Amino acid sequence: MFGIKYIKFDSMTHVIHYKNGKIVKEGIGLSFFYTSFNSSIVAIPMGSNDLQFIFNESTGDFQKISIQGQITYKIKNPKQLAELLDFTVDADGDYNNEDDEKLKQRLINQAQTATSSFIQSLILKEAIVNAKNIEHKIQEGLQVSEAVLLLGVEVLAVNVIAVKPSPEMSKALETTTREALQQEADEAIYLRRNFAVEQERKIKESQLNTEIAVEEKKKQIAEKKNESQVLKAGNDRKLREMKVEADISVEEQNKNLIGLKIENQKKQADAEKYRLEATLLPYKEMDWKTLMAINPGGGNPKLNIALAFRELAENAQNINNLNITPNLLDSLIEDPEGQRQQR
Repeated sequence: MFGIKYIKFDSMTHVIHYKNGKIVKEGIGLSFFYTSFNSSIVAIPMGSNDLQFIFNESTGDFQKISIQGQITYKIKNPKQLAELLDFTVDADGDYNNEDDEKLKQRLINQAQTATSSFIQSLILKEAIVNAKNIEHKIQEGLQVSEAVLLLGVEVLAVNVIAVKPSPEMSKALETTTREALQQEADEAIYLRRNFAVEQERKIKESQLNTEIAVEEKKKQIAEKKNESQVLKAGNDRKLREMKVEADISVEEQNKNLIGLKIENQKKQADAEKYRLEATLLPYKEMDWKTLMAINPGGGNPKLNIALAFRELAENAQNINNLNITPNLLDSLIEDPEGQRQQR
């Protein structure tokens, strides 16, 4: 009625009420009556907004890549933004045009401008793996961009979700990467086999070193045994020498003893000789007949007859005829028991 209307906004919307081209109300979350024929209302959302973007760029090696990400921003100076873009709403609170999309497109353009020179300084493979650096470049570019500052927008964060090459190049890179990975796998297998061979060589060397050490120990043991045998042989030789020396000493003592015995026997023999010579000296010059006569057994008839025969034999040249009777011979050869002996 009479063009009077009522409108209400939430607490996250900054409202500017223009009447006849002048600001009559301004604030957040306003609600009021107004006359539609001479009023215009600007509603600017003050909350943070997420802006999805995707744009294409060329790398330093003339390869196309697509950069996909998200910009988080909020309106810092709504009045300044209202002076550049049209955020007026109708009686139902709907925007009269699409300047909100213009704001988003301008932010995307500034993001692409901020990263363009950086992308062109990279080759394809470097660009694909530099998403974090691209984020920093976009955020820095938006924060210092005069266009963004004039819009009264504050960039809160930039996230690069993906950096992708063209489908053909992606397949080529996949093939190259696959081949590189296969080559790395082959190299890993080679290194693993080489490591196994090296370990086997070390084990064999360890075994050989162990065998060498065992043989060295055996050699040392054999040398010790030889030394022990040599020492034992030396001790045995010394014992034999000591035994020989002892035997020599005993033999020397036996020799001395025998010499003493011979000397004593010689002295005894000399004494006996002297005794016999002294005993027989008186008889030395006597005739044997006299000795027979003074012999205690000189009265034996048989002995006397035997002596007579001896004298006869000595003087046989002087005897012409001699008769010896059988009775006389029988008496000479008859034994004390009267038995004859056979000669």
